[in-house]
Amino acid sequence: MATGKRAGSRRSAQERASFNRPALAFALAITACLVAWGYLVYLAIDFGTSARAGDSGAWAFLVLSSLGAVACLFAGLLFVSRLIRALGLPSHADDDGSPVPEPNQVAHRAPGGRRAAR
Repeated sequence: MATGKRAGSRRSAQERASFNRPALAFALAITACLVAWGYLVYLAIDFGTSARAGDSGAWAFLVLSSLGAVACLFAGLLFVSRLIRALGLPSHADDDGSPVPEPNQVAHRAPGGRRAAR
């Protein structure tokens, strides 16, 4: 074991696995949106059957349930993208595979400045 002024332990403190609350919230929101979407699609089919049978008031409910289903599916897809970001899954790579710097990171510069780069 090394001794001296700057000698330290080679191991860092063990990090405990933390519970990702935002990811759980997004997963529950996605589940709720999908259940609501399925129910609204079922209602739209039912109202469409009633409207074709001659019930003129069912057309308005058909339109409302269809728009609600579209809104739920859109919100669910937005929550999926937020869940992916909360889990840290997107890889920041360009189409050719080269890494793209984060917006808050400074791009790597050649040592020596502009004159040395010539």
